[in-house]
Amino acid sequence: MSVAENIAQVRACIEESAKKSGRRAEDIRLVAVSKTVDLGRIREALGTGIADLGENRVQEMMEKMPELPKNVRWHMIGRLQKNKVKYIIGKTELIHSLCSLEVAAEIERLSAKHGVQTDCLVQINIGREESKTGIAEEELPAFLEALAPMKHIRVRGLMAIAPIVEHPEAARPYFARMKELFDGLPETEGVRRDWLSMGMSGDFEVAIEEGANLVRVGSSIFGRRNY
Repeated sequence: MSVAENIAQVRACIEESAKKSGRRAEDIRLVAVSKTVDLGRIREALGTGIADLGENRVQEMMEKMPELPKNVRWHMIGRLQKNKVKYIIGKTELIHSLCSLEVAAEIERLSAKHGVQTDCLVQINIGREESKTGIAEEELPAFLEALAPMKHIRVRGLMAIAPIVEHPEAARPYFARMKELFDGLPETEGVRRDWLSMGMSGDFEVAIEEGANLVRVGSSIFGRRNY
């Protein structure tokens, strides 16, 4: 199928899953994960009304930005290294992967320098997997406390990548636990419960049923990637 047909199918699935959780499809934000995807297919996705693109690598994001419309909302969804922060300050809609105080300090320093507030999600390693980044759930209160003095960082919610499982249903407990953590976030001047980013091509429907309001979908839109 074409990219446009794939997006139509994904949106239909989002609508059905949203209904199951008592919400509207309009309440769910779809980020099309465009890593390794050529500009032609990305433009096709944008032509269907997609407004949010997610990238895993800063360099790839920076290469694509000048080639695509200025109104694209860019999401940094991969691991962010301290030495790459300088390239994206003031240019991203949302950094999904904040889980290092060292990186946070650099985001704060550069955001203050440029006079901007940077919106971030705290990444939780909900499956406690050594292969994934993110803080442990019990570290969340102390992490938020450490971020509190950083007035140029605004935490907008949480992000997680569930363990890869054979059937999406097996990921449901992880998503349910993330919703509990999200609902327990203390809303303060620097912390808001806006976005629960969880669910990808293989499991976004279950994630939505458990409370996700932002899903990151790549291969179901653009097809399998050649890494």
